[in-house]
Amino acid sequence: MSLQLSPAAEPGKYGLVIHGGAGTYSREREKEYLDGLNAALDAGYAVLDQGGTSVEAVVAAVKSLEDNPTFNAGCGAVLNSEGFCELDSAVMDGQTLAAGAVAGVQHIRNPITLAVDVMKRSPHVLLAGEGAEHFAFGLGYEKMPREYFITPRRKEQWERERAKKSGASRGNIAGEEKFWGTVGCVALDRQGNLAAGTSTGGLTNKMLGRVGDSPLIGAGTYANNATCAVSATGQGEFFIRTVATHDIAARIAYRGASLSTATAEVIAEVEKLGGTGGVIAINRAGEIAMPYNTDAMCRAYRLSDGQRATQVFADRSHSK
Repeated sequence: MSLQLSPAAEPGKYGLVIHGGAGTYSREREKEYLDGLNAALDAGYAVLDQGGTSVEAVVAAVKSLEDNPTFNAGCGAVLNSEGFCELDSAVMDGQTLAAGAVAGVQHIRNPITLAVDVMKRSPHVLLAGEGAEHFAFGLGYEKMPREYFITPRRKEQWERERAKKSGASRGNIAGEEKFWGTVGCVALDRQGNLAAGTSTGGLTNKMLGRVGDSPLIGAGTYANNATCAVSATGQGEFFIRTVATHDIAARIAYRGASLSTATAEVIAEVEKLGGTGGVIAINRAGEIAMPYNTDAMCRAYRLSDGQRATQVFADRSHSK
């Protein structure tokens, strides 16, 4: 079977797509989500606009989202079954297929930065838990206290989830948010190179040591100049089982599928297994896709041809 390459890079075209999670969101908090997305979009685009690499743009955008307690990554991540945060992140360079990831870190302010250091400064792809943090502290990373990541909102969500598990809850609360607030970015730089990055706190009240799809290359994060760059958000177990982000690239490479078709088909495969979520993707032609099967998905994009939009709900788009 011959390899089908994605559309050729359009000279000089660049841009990025970001996400802040998929699920059921409160319309009353829409402005909060939009403000956070716009700030991250601007941070990543500024890097590309100044001639920076796609990897650098991905890191800038994801760091902005990790530092924003609105999203489930970094400060403001959800709590595990023991009441503290375990953070996962990954990055992949579409030009070289180099990748780096960390899982289960508890004291690193920006896990996406550590994922890049794993990629560039270690012989490995994935470091986990104590070993990942030992590597980080050896590089001079500051050790953040667990309390830095915990917000009152996440504590309340955790307590509510625990009450449901114990049977003490009377059921769902009207207007309650249910979302997979993983954050991610995919980017195309001026040189025609792609990159993808993803960061998350995982699932509320997850088992101690649980690792989702975000730090797993080919499941939650993937980039290859020959096809596309993809970042996923959703119920990680289903994206792992479908090897979702690599499957998108494979459908493009081996079947010649378009970016929109490949992403939609893989989300359909996730849904067949009972999973929910979405992906963002970009190719070297600057084509983008953002399919999801939940009520909403925090998403935004900005391209060098002037296109820009930020959106949470399907029925409302905000352009600048």
